[in-house]
Amino acid sequence: MRVLVTGGAGFIGSHLCERLLSDGHEVICLDNFFTGSKQNISHLLDNRNFELIRHDIIQPILLEVDRIYNLACPASPVHYQYNPVKTVKTSVMGTINMLGMAKRVRARILQASTSEVYGDPQVHPQTEEYWGNVNPIGIRSCYDEGKRVAETLMMDYHRQNGVDIRLVRIFNTYGPRMAENDGRVVSNFIIQALKGEDITVYGDGSQTRSFCYVDDLVNGLVAMMNRDSFIGPVNLGNPAETSILEFAERIISLTGSRSRVVFKPLPADDPKQRQPDITLAGEKLGWKPSVPLEDGLKNTIAYFSGRMK
Repeated sequence: MRVLVTGGAGFIGSHLCERLLSDGHEVICLDNFFTGSKQNISHLLDNRNFELIRHDIIQPILLEVDRIYNLACPASPVHYQYNPVKTVKTSVMGTINMLGMAKRVRARILQASTSEVYGDPQVHPQTEEYWGNVNPIGIRSCYDEGKRVAETLMMDYHRQNGVDIRLVRIFNTYGPRMAENDGRVVSNFIIQALKGEDITVYGDGSQTRSFCYVDDLVNGLVAMMNRDSFIGPVNLGNPAETSILEFAERIISLTGSRSRVVFKPLPADDPKQRQPDITLAGEKLGWKPSVPLEDGLKNTIAYFSGRMK
């Protein structure tokens, strides 16, 4: 098939492009390189089935494709808060443009939504039926509400125009090719530990996250795209929950660092708990993560260690 991956030069997108090429598809990678990197896809450029287009999905584009993975959007607070209006435009106008393309060429389209649609959840763990607890005027809302509107658009194009959609809600993902400056906890902690700097924990470290290795996530994305007669939404993430403080201590241990943990005030609207209920993914997709946290972290640490040499 001819497959379009928007945000294909990003962390998750580059791994997805790799997987799709290995599955025998033609892949068009579309990216504006705001948070994506040419280094992430440089090893794919000589592949005759791979095509790179520099483009911002806020602007319309005409392509003939069979499937669309819409991953384009900055996903870390540092990047999506840098230009919050642009972040909203990417999720809203960008999704409209991709849905318009899907409608025109009758392509199946998968929207990469996020666990952030659940906000600071009052239900734990989070199931797909939960409507969320999002602050619509907070500093994170450009991303949270943008993704919620993207889900609305997907459903309305499906109901009104019969567009073949798939909706996935991605929880914290980590692995090689994460951006060093994205401000997320995995990259922050690993880089601080490798440099022997203090490891910054916001709040008291009791807040929890669930970390899914990127290979597991890509398997889930492909499984969802290939599933007929199920549009989602479906949670994709690792239900193994860990506190941020425990996570920091694990990074120190795995890197053999002499770093010490320091505590700083918690950012506004930072969720206290985040854990996916992946029952539906198991039932509908036969999917569950298989890479243990320690193995995934060792691969990620090796990647960052190599980048810093």
